[in-house]
Amino acid sequence: MSSIRELLILLISSSLVSNVVLSQFLGLCPFLGVSKKIKTAAGMGTAVIFVITIASAVAGLIYKFILQRFGLEYLQTIVFILVIAALVQFVEMFMKKAIPSLYRALGVYLPLITTNCAVLGVAITNVQKEYDVVTGIVNGFGTAVGFTVAIVILAGIRERIEYNDIPNAWKGMPIVLVTAGLMAIAFCGFSGLL
Repeated sequence: MSSIRELLILLISSSLVSNVVLSQFLGLCPFLGVSKKIKTAAGMGTAVIFVITIASAVAGLIYKFILQRFGLEYLQTIVFILVIAALVQFVEMFMKKAIPSLYRALGVYLPLITTNCAVLGVAITNVQKEYDVVTGIVNGFGTAVGFTVAIVILAGIRERIEYNDIPNAWKGMPIVLVTAGLMAIAFCGFSGLL
């Protein structure tokens, strides 16, 4: 088991230094598609934090106690996809029943988490780096926080861009992609942090 210091370093590293969106380029579809308004970006980020953290725990336990024990490691991708899809469906049903206002506010964003490759990427990374379950959960939580930070920052910038005078050729997705590229360069400044 890792020490608290190592877990804290992993948390900072996975959220800022190795940001899943801006360094690893995973989860770009929801990053670019849901980042038009801060409120929806924050809702998506919160749902992603919950799903990635729980998926890291469940996938880690299944990998360690079932797939490794019975020599079925080659099934990890299929099993992780099924775990993520089932978890998102569970979260969707729970929110629809327990918190209907939040369920309606998130709308289509909850099912989008199932197709977010960042969720699967975290589960596979945890296996490849041979993290134990606790370390995998910390890595998943840090990765999800990094995703949330990036999507909320981009949403804030996009809200401000709406009121600026931008040449027609740059309006829409071109300026968003340039902004995301500049954010990725800015996040490279965190690489010397750890």
